[in-house]
Amino acid sequence: MTEYIYDLENWPNFTWDYEKITKPLGEVRNKQGKLIGKMSALGFSMEEEAVLKTVSLEIVKSSEIENEKLNENEVYSSIAKHLGMDKPGLVPSSRQVDGIVEMTLDAVLNYKEPLTKERLFEWHKSLFSENKSRLKVIGNWSPNQMYVISGRPGKEIIEYIAPSPDRVPFEMDQFLERINSNEKIDPVLKAGIAHLWFVIIHPFEDGNGRITRVMTDMLLARADDTPRRFYSMSAQIQKERKEYYKMIQKTQTGTLDITDWLIWFLKIAEKAIDASESTIGNILQKTDFWKKHSETNFNDRQTKVIKLLLGDFEGKLTTSKWAKITKTSQDTALRDIKDLIQKGVLEQKAEGGRSTSYKLSDLK
Repeated sequence: MTEYIYDLENWPNFTWDYEKITKPLGEVRNKQGKLIGKMSALGFSMEEEAVLKTVSLEIVKSSEIENEKLNENEVYSSIAKHLGMDKPGLVPSSRQVDGIVEMTLDAVLNYKEPLTKERLFEWHKSLFSENKSRLKVIGNWSPNQMYVISGRPGKEIIEYIAPSPDRVPFEMDQFLERINSNEKIDPVLKAGIAHLWFVIIHPFEDGNGRITRVMTDMLLARADDTPRRFYSMSAQIQKERKEYYKMIQKTQTGTLDITDWLIWFLKIAEKAIDASESTIGNILQKTDFWKKHSETNFNDRQTKVIKLLLGDFEGKLTTSKWAKITKTSQDTALRDIKDLIQKGVLEQKAEGGRSTSYKLSDLK
């Protein structure tokens, strides 16, 4: 029978090699400081947009890790509404999305508040606000033994068995006492330890992974000493999902020395901060574009497509795709495109082929 880390004699007294941790931790702390300084220099409106994009990305990618797809526009709109931001084109959001947004915003906006079991229970209720019939227990520790299972129905593999339910209240009391303590440990390291520790206890019937990542964001907000999130851990974890589960599983059956896990966690944090550069670049690009074309007249169809091109537009922009997006004829689409070429907004792409495509002149 597999022996898990929580059965070891000195559990949960984790240890790590400070010499191996010092350099990667220093890199993360240095990049965190530079990123926050850079965002502060952008101005309030661009900083606000960066926060909206980052928190949206965090929520969407955290759900994707659990194979759940959320509507990105709903998430973005729900965050904007909850924060009282007046943004054009906001769409209605489902109760499920609103619940997840409420949980996430409570974590990051109130990052200085203690993490309590009552707060975790509220997060769990928010996470499953539309799925009450699926779970036996919402807003409390699971009364049943929790398993992590993979594989197809009929060929399931037990990957992990959590501590027995009678142990969970005591385990969580220890966990919360440590998380809320003022021990002299770098808050980024505390975030990494808490992330692993919560996954090991696995106290809820479902939602443990997503609550773990929300809690991690809260602790990283403490590390940054700001509720404004500019990098997404979940987006990076999603990119390295297989390695993430492999590291968790390896550590769960290892020793109390969690050096390898902390180094991996710091690597993910550093990559997440580096990835935020593209978010900043995209926001600056949009700002520069609209400033340059502040006096250029666009019709509604042109504005719609330009906004898509400045965002996450996939594939090539052709006349037929323009017509489909704007629900108009190809003749009208071609007139719109030619008008934008004349105004210096669009240009034809150099590559040949059967279908002519276009790009924004400002995007090289």
